[in-house]
Amino acid sequence: MKQHFPLKNVQQEKRIYRNRVFFSIGLVTICMLLLVSRYAYLQIVSYDKFNTASDQNRIRLQPLAPARGYIYDRNGILLADNYPVFTATMSRADVKDIEGTIKRLTPILELTQEDIDRFHSRIQTARKTERVSIKLNLTENDIARFSEVKYQFSGVKIDTQMTRYYPHGELFAHVIGYVGRINDKELKEIDKDLYAGTNLIGKIGVEKYYEDLLHGVPGNESVEADAHGNVLRHLGRKEPVRGNDMYLSLDYGLQMVASEQLAGRRGAIIAMDPNTGEILALVSSPSFNPNLFVTGISSKDYAFLRDNLDQPLYNRAVQGVYPPGSTIKPMFGLGGLHYDLIDWGTAISDPGYFSLPGDSHKFRDWRKSGHGSVNLHKAQVISCDTFYYILAYRMGIERMNEWMRQFGFGEKTGVDLPSESSGLYPNPEWKMRTRKSKWLRGETISVSIGQGAFTATPLQLAMATAITANQGSHVTPHVLRDSKGAKAYKAHNAPDGKIQFNGKPEDWAKMRDAMVDVVEAGTGRGIRTPMYLIAGKTGTAQVKSIAQGKRYNEALLTERQLDHGLFVGFAPADKPQIAVAIIWENGKHGASAAQLARPIFDYWLLKRKKEPIVPSAHQISGGLMTAGIKPGELPSGSGILSPDSAATPASQQQNHNTGAAHPAAPARPATAVEGD
Repeated sequence: MKQHFPLKNVQQEKRIYRNRVFFSIGLVTICMLLLVSRYAYLQIVSYDKFNTASDQNRIRLQPLAPARGYIYDRNGILLADNYPVFTATMSRADVKDIEGTIKRLTPILELTQEDIDRFHSRIQTARKTERVSIKLNLTENDIARFSEVKYQFSGVKIDTQMTRYYPHGELFAHVIGYVGRINDKELKEIDKDLYAGTNLIGKIGVEKYYEDLLHGVPGNESVEADAHGNVLRHLGRKEPVRGNDMYLSLDYGLQMVASEQLAGRRGAIIAMDPNTGEILALVSSPSFNPNLFVTGISSKDYAFLRDNLDQPLYNRAVQGVYPPGSTIKPMFGLGGLHYDLIDWGTAISDPGYFSLPGDSHKFRDWRKSGHGSVNLHKAQVISCDTFYYILAYRMGIERMNEWMRQFGFGEKTGVDLPSESSGLYPNPEWKMRTRKSKWLRGETISVSIGQGAFTATPLQLAMATAITANQGSHVTPHVLRDSKGAKAYKAHNAPDGKIQFNGKPEDWAKMRDAMVDVVEAGTGRGIRTPMYLIAGKTGTAQVKSIAQGKRYNEALLTERQLDHGLFVGFAPADKPQIAVAIIWENGKHGASAAQLARPIFDYWLLKRKKEPIVPSAHQISGGLMTAGIKPGELPSGSGILSPDSAATPASQQQNHNTGAAHPAAPARPATAVEGD
């Protein structure tokens, strides 16, 4: 009998189905657990991380650059202003293809290679959301062209930024300086958080020296933005702190008068208050327009200023070093009294020259026939060189060095301006160290009349003159009078020491009287006035050496080989209110330089309060003055040569052309020049 099997095994099917159900439930449960775990990880464990990332895509912290502090003169006349300019910007967060974007923007905004290089330098180190300038000071044409194609440049914006404007142009250029774009070297040195959103930094002058006070502290703003970087709403704001306002000791009117004296000439004038050390005027001529540098000077314009034979960028007042000539004779004469080598009755017989014992070389006086019997007072009035040759022989270079350094020669004055030169007061140690040779006795004689390797800046001469006016009280020259703002700062404004002088107290007054007679009856008599007494000293410094036995022949020299004219002085002589130092490059004689001093004394002592010089309305008006200025388009009387008038080849330049005699220059013979 056949056995029959069921066609369907219900029990087995149930078991298979049950297993499949359990497996599916387990698989779904595991997946759900994994999903819940992942949700828990994202929502709980990593909440802060992803919430921050989300906010960064939506909420951005934009830096707010601080406004730079204003700069005023001592009377409140504005010397450095701020004004807004339009600027093209972008950030790495908004623009993915930076290189392509810049390439497409170049013809639209007329970007130069300098603009592109500056942008790349800054964008590489900027934070992802920080907006970096592509081009500053956009013109109306730039903005119009960009507006037509703006839809093609998502993330590129036209913002308004504050920049610097110097309303008086070249008048204060060397002392105030200017700001310029932050370069690669500065970018590595600055605090990037402090300069977030800022493109400018002080380059020279007060702008550089007091950068930390003028810059201020940046703020920030939280904004909500869409995927294209457009701001949807403002969430919060921390206001930036504006930089300190600076009040300088400079006087606008006196600066104008001093600048007018050097118009069309090369040279420098320093005027300072001998009682406080405040610099009242600082002029270096020729000058330049600092507004050219603010938003980025072109290579062509910079090359014109840099290669100009008259060197307008060179601050002659603080950096220029010149043989001081006879202007140092009052200080040197006091040294003879200090060491008790002479007194006011000591007299020498001047045959017109001096020779060292055992040497036939003649160190000639500026007057070939000599001056007869000469004492210290007369030596000042007529500027007798032979008297000082003999004094130098008695004193020796070591004691000369020790004494003259007390007046600041051979050392930086400590003025609150950058890049100050120290000049040179030579001695045997210096010569052996720099030239690997021994000091010669004749070099001591040359140094005694401010020649040879001896060089000084106009600022050093002004400080030494102020010390002489103060009867030995030392003051440090400075241009900052006061500062108001977030950071407290008070300028030093008092004498800071006394020269060690072993002579009699009345010796200072007698030297002052000798300097008064220089102006009343001596080499500076051309500027005497019945209104007040001027104490002064003229000086003439050789530019071209004169061989032994030869005479100075002005007719055979080129204009730039003529002697420099110098003058130092203070007034009123009995109660000094102003001390002045003047260098007129190739001015021929010290008496010529003295002529430039009289209007300066007159303005400060007689006219300043009754007839003050103040800017006219058109001089203080604002405006976008930095755009498109060319050196050849500068206003007349600016003190800057146009390209056509500066056609002398650079190859014809010599060291003496600048009037800045370098310490390494060969020592000049001590033969003095007529006309001190």
